[in-house]
Amino acid sequence: MSKQLPYATLRKIFERFQESEPEPKGELDHTNAYTLVVAVALSAQATDKGVNRATRDLFAKVATPQDMIDLGEEALIEHIKTIGLYRNKAKNVMKLSRILVEDYGGEVPNSRAALESLPGVGRKTANVVLNMWWGMPTQAVDTHIFRVGNRSGIAPGKDVVAVERAIEDNIPADFAQHAHHWLILHGRYVCKARKPNCGVCVIEEFCQKDGVE
Repeated sequence: MSKQLPYATLRKIFERFQESEPEPKGELDHTNAYTLVVAVALSAQATDKGVNRATRDLFAKVATPQDMIDLGEEALIEHIKTIGLYRNKAKNVMKLSRILVEDYGGEVPNSRAALESLPGVGRKTANVVLNMWWGMPTQAVDTHIFRVGNRSGIAPGKDVVAVERAIEDNIPADFAQHAHHWLILHGRYVCKARKPNCGVCVIEEFCQKDGVE
């Protein structure tokens, strides 16, 4: 595990990220808070592109939890059967939709605890929704961020919660809102698991390159 990079270095790193992509965006298509919850829940062990293909027609029909209930589980499965674990995901989407209707008046709650209480919604999903929809500086740590955080020294930690805490504790506040998007995109397209493309990396001079030969 890399050592935590100091504040001055982190400022330089995130200034580079900001210069290269001032307004990074999540890549999951959605129309509102509810469809964002569904899209992120479906994205577990799946690619964003694969989820977007599956939800394109689905979200043309479904915009609210009640719409999903009216659609029904079997019809939902037909839309998402190209996504891994689709049957279990369909069950969870139907369950969380009923809970939203029955307990939250059809609205998506905006606390992490309430979001995590929904079937199929874990800490990462809750953090994505809080960040992307309500503008909270939450950090949704996935495999890309975990790898980049530990490899570079930006946010080392033994597990995803430790990396999340390292980001929150060490990243300068003025970069916190977009931090997880910069790190996800960097891990997805540059600092890849097997063959990191260090030649085009905008932060290479600051990176500890832990585990990179």
